[in-house]
Amino acid sequence: MGDFDTFTALLDYPVYVVTAPGPPPAGCLVGFAGQCSIEPARFVVWISKANHTYDAALAADALGVHLLPYGHGLAALFGGRSGDDTDKFAAVEWYHGPYGVPVLAEAPAWFVGRVLDCADWGDHTGLLLAPVAVTAPPVGAAPVLSYRDVAGITAGHPA
Repeated sequence: MGDFDTFTALLDYPVYVVTAPGPPPAGCLVGFAGQCSIEPARFVVWISKANHTYDAALAADALGVHLLPYGHGLAALFGGRSGDDTDKFAAVEWYHGPYGVPVLAEAPAWFVGRVLDCADWGDHTGLLLAPVAVTAPPVGAAPVLSYRDVAGITAGHPA
């Protein structure tokens, strides 16, 4: 579908690390996510079915959604390595947030959302989240990593 690929190549939007409590804790880089309701506040994250984090996310009562600072440290770890063979959380500072969800200390902004629903559409499953805890600096204070910034990272999970 070449024309659609040309269209989507023009897009640039934030990327996120989504974390699930486990055990063991799991997390992955997510490019498909966004706010989907203002009132009530709702956000959806789409997790690849091929991703190690997929089963942990589906089993979780809540997930963490982290915006990333510039630089590829967290993005390369959570997007370029698979939890099948790497303990990603051993390499970063993190703590237990609400619902036991792992919160990445380096993330400039994050929220934990309770999982309300999921939708199986294609090669990803969407999880609808209701925010229960949010940490964010003032608007514009912390530039965040975008999709174009991580274009060179090869996915750590199988295709």
